[in-house]
Amino acid sequence: FKHGKHKKGDGRSSKSLGQAEQHKEQLERLKEKDPDFFEFLKEHDQELLQFNDEDIDEDIDTDLEEAETDVDDEIEEANDEISSHKIAIDEAKPSKNVITTAMVDSWCNSIQEHGKLAGIRSLMRAFRTACHYGDDAGDETSAKFSIMSSSVFNKIMLFVLSEMDGILRKLLKLPSFGGKKETISELLVTRQWKNYNHLVKSYLGNALHVLNQMTDTEMISFTLRRLKFSSIFLAAFPSLLRKYIKVALHFWGTGGGALPVVSFIFLRDICIRLGSDCIDECFKGIYKAYVLNCQFINAVKLQHIQFLQNCIIELFGVDLPTAYQHAFVFIRQLAMILREALNTRTKEAFRKVYEWKYMNCLELWTGAVCAYASEPDFRPLAYPLTQIIAGVARLVPTARYFPLRLRCARMLNRIAASTGTFIPVSTLLLDMLEMKELNRPPTGGIGKAVDLRAVLKVNKPIVKTRAFQEACVYSVIDELAEHFTQWSYSVAFFELSFIPAVRLRSFCKLTKIDRFRKATRQLIRQIEANSDYMNKKRASISFMPNDPAATSFLEDEMKSGASPLSQYILTLRQRAEHRNKSLTESSVIVGEKSSLFGNKVPESDDEEEAHRGNEEGTAVFSSSWLPGTDSKIKEPEESNKKAKKKRKAEKVDKLALDEDIVEDLVLSSDEDGSLSDAPSDGEDRGREASAPEHENKKQKQPTNSSKKKFRAKRSRKRRRVSSN
Repeated sequence: FKHGKHKKGDGRSSKSLGQAEQHKEQLERLKEKDPDFFEFLKEHDQELLQFNDEDIDEDIDTDLEEAETDVDDEIEEANDEISSHKIAIDEAKPSKNVITTAMVDSWCNSIQEHGKLAGIRSLMRAFRTACHYGDDAGDETSAKFSIMSSSVFNKIMLFVLSEMDGILRKLLKLPSFGGKKETISELLVTRQWKNYNHLVKSYLGNALHVLNQMTDTEMISFTLRRLKFSSIFLAAFPSLLRKYIKVALHFWGTGGGALPVVSFIFLRDICIRLGSDCIDECFKGIYKAYVLNCQFINAVKLQHIQFLQNCIIELFGVDLPTAYQHAFVFIRQLAMILREALNTRTKEAFRKVYEWKYMNCLELWTGAVCAYASEPDFRPLAYPLTQIIAGVARLVPTARYFPLRLRCARMLNRIAASTGTFIPVSTLLLDMLEMKELNRPPTGGIGKAVDLRAVLKVNKPIVKTRAFQEACVYSVIDELAEHFTQWSYSVAFFELSFIPAVRLRSFCKLTKIDRFRKATRQLIRQIEANSDYMNKKRASISFMPNDPAATSFLEDEMKSGASPLSQYILTLRQRAEHRNKSLTESSVIVGEKSSLFGNKVPESDDEEEAHRGNEEGTAVFSSSWLPGTDSKIKEPEESNKKAKKKRKAEKVDKLALDEDIVEDLVLSSDEDGSLSDAPSDGEDRGREASAPEHENKKQKQPTNSSKKKFRAKRSRKRRRVSSN
């Protein structure tokens, strides 16, 4: 058979034989001419030098196979005799291209035990095939392998993601962990990089490709966690770096489970290691992703928004001077939107300010200024941000926007506490108490509890309810107490609290609701007690108010919380926390303890994380998923379960709508008249809810009529019995 085959392609076989023998002679001449380079090849690529007659025969067989056009059973049997380490494999015979578990194990063993470069190259070809499995190959003839089993895919992915970073670092003679941009800059001019940079690019590029194909959050999280160790190599590939940042930002904003946390840690690690190469792009991208994810909010999504804010604040801490430049631009954009609303006074301009996207941006920058108030780079942003928040609070001074005004007052209190700067928050809060909606008895009934944290405005019927009045008055008292507690140790406390105390007494006289009068009088008594406490303390001082010694006045008492207001605010905080817990019936935790994320991300030891990652990877890559497989195949099996889950979710949503009235997030476009008189979604929900109730009453009417007929029949029977 082989003899006939040689006859068929005699000319081509002799040509291939001549090329192979010529290549062997060139290697012999190289050994004599440049022994140093020959020794280098002997260390790093022994397979190239081990060129014997069997390899020549293999090349002849390969050329003959490419010349064959008809594939029959005899040719396939001949192909099976070819050894598994053969490099050039024809795509026309898929049985010869399939990667088996034994092949993967042999490559892994050769890499781990002997560090053979040939095994690394074969494994990287298999890794590329695994990452591109299911892609439209078209007329691609360069593919060396194909994968038909999910177990082989899992084994390749797990080994490459777990070990390839260490393998590449050994080849490039880099430290086992860590490194910065300067390390790569020095590496780019070395011979090792010229020889092995294609392996690094292949690893990072194929891993990025499979990341875009993955759908399981745990699998994506493990892949990102392992790629974090190799993020330093992205400094050499700017195009790949931009793509990785884009993918990580997408997972950070839209991922579930622990994926947002892992994605953020990946981004933060890139910014720390690569510095100016990616910081600007990361800062801009993460702010845009935050804006896209905070456009709509409810009581359940508050924790997720807080988590996103904490992530951005932590990322800004990597490079505060650069963060200040970006923050200045973004805060200036908010100021321009507010200025347009103040100048034009149109509904469209108001709508741009009184929406969740705008308010959540203010919350973000408030948190950033508070976190870095002691840093000279960020402190100058406090003043313009305070002016914007005060302007937003007074833009539409109506009772329907009390929740938004309270949110602004809370932000101003936070800025004042962190910067140590006096902000007249009491004026903003006392104006609310003096409005007629909070002085008169409620005319709309008791009403349902309103979570002021989850709404920006309420509809007119809710303003007249007892529940809304109580929520507003108690929140105003809480924020006033927070404001006065911040300055309860100031030498000028008596002067700054005198006018607010007078206005609070006026509210006690005007209000006709005993509960509000009682709570306000309690606050007034605490303010007066604190004034007496401070007057006694400052009677013994000798310095002037503008003396620097005034800043350290009562510093020990402040740490111990000895003032009357400091003790009073503790009870108010407990009450407020109890009210918020009663309003929040469910909570969402994005990632692992995301609500407790804090302002700092603890850096775990790289080695411990690597060992922990190997255990997690074994559990993650144990499914039958392959890239390019259609996820719709599993839908018929799980359709019933998904339908049940949807029904349960719909029931929960209906209950949430009934119990927690969440108002519209963006002002409706079909409003008539002024902005303050515009109907909200709550009124529409009221109309929609009243329609089913009316229908239910109609449905119950036949039952009442049937009961009357039954009673009439019974009375007739009794009359007949009595007549007899």
